[in-house]
Amino acid sequence: MTDSVHAPAAQHRALVVDDLAAERERLAGILRGAGWEVETAGSGVEAIEQVRRARPNIVFMDIVMPQMDGFEACRRLASDPQTRTIPVVFVSTKNQRVDQVWARMQGGRELIGKPYTSSQVLDALRHAV
Repeated sequence: MTDSVHAPAAQHRALVVDDLAAERERLAGILRGAGWEVETAGSGVEAIEQVRRARPNIVFMDIVMPQMDGFEACRRLASDPQTRTIPVVFVSTKNQRVDQVWARMQGGRELIGKPYTSSQVLDALRHAV
């Protein structure tokens, strides 16, 4: 039986969005280790462009970023008929109960708090895709 998290990279693409390169690489490394193809973006603006172009299976998105925050990027993706079904998982230091509720109201599937563990990321994959 194939675990849906450990699937062939050609079928499963993720987009990691964070303004900090170290955070992008840490999360991308976890996903690549699980067999996922990963692209990265440094802002909400870049994220929207890449989602429309690459159609990933899931987006892991920071909230606090320059140009456009993760909440606004998620709202825009959720309102676009071509991208609304792509799940967004927020990954942020903003991890209070109010942030979790707000994240869902913006269209996010869940919110993982930083610092996170590999198992939290892989659990989010299982729940979202």
